[in-house]
Amino acid sequence: MQTLKYCRARVRRIADCIINVMTISITNKTKLRIALVETDPLRLVGFRAVLESESELELISASIPEIAHHANIDMVLLGDRPDRNLFDTMLNLKVTCPNLPVIVIGPSTSEEVMLNAIVAGAKGYVFEGAPPSEFAQAIHVVNEGSVWAPRRVLSKFVELAVTQPKRMRSGADGALTDREKQVLNMLVTGLSNKEIGAPLGIVERTVKAHIAKMMRKIGVHNRIELSVHAVANSLVSLPSN
Repeated sequence: MQTLKYCRARVRRIADCIINVMTISITNKTKLRIALVETDPLRLVGFRAVLESESELELISASIPEIAHHANIDMVLLGDRPDRNLFDTMLNLKVTCPNLPVIVIGPSTSEEVMLNAIVAGAKGYVFEGAPPSEFAQAIHVVNEGSVWAPRRVLSKFVELAVTQPKRMRSGADGALTDREKQVLNMLVTGLSNKEIGAPLGIVERTVKAHIAKMMRKIGVHNRIELSVHAVANSLVSLPSN
């Protein structure tokens, strides 16, 4: 009987020790510090509300110049807005914080837009209308060193990256005109035909004609393939990952 009481008491002490260790570990767990780059105050409030249930995440608001001065930033959530050039923004981020993973949050579900964000250096793209659980999942996946995007987008990227060198026409890159190269550089940033044409002083149908001609020269079938080819063959300058 005494032996049984002793065993029970010992088990209780061991259980108490385990609980104490678990409590200390949870209390001392380092939070993941995430900088949210968002110019719209309402969207900032919305993102905070979406992630408020994730106790292991610490969300702070910061502009791109401020990020370099914040200590221990682990990740950046970047709001993709019409008034912001995603390519230039990614370039600025990569210059100041080259190893900082970036997840783009945007209004588009287009494969082209998502692919362009990834080839520009982002580690993930989340549709802004996605459920809260997807935002949290994307953050954890990227934090573990992986890339977050819809499976169809990642499959497309891998497929194109593997097949493009084989399908490229010999000498096609050198046949591109200066104007075509200008259009291609802007195409990769995810701009529409109208957005490409405005600064170049050309109409949408002319931009479309340039893109169609480049696709014929290189031997690709759509804008996504053209963008991936441009990145894979260093026809445009992208920030280093």
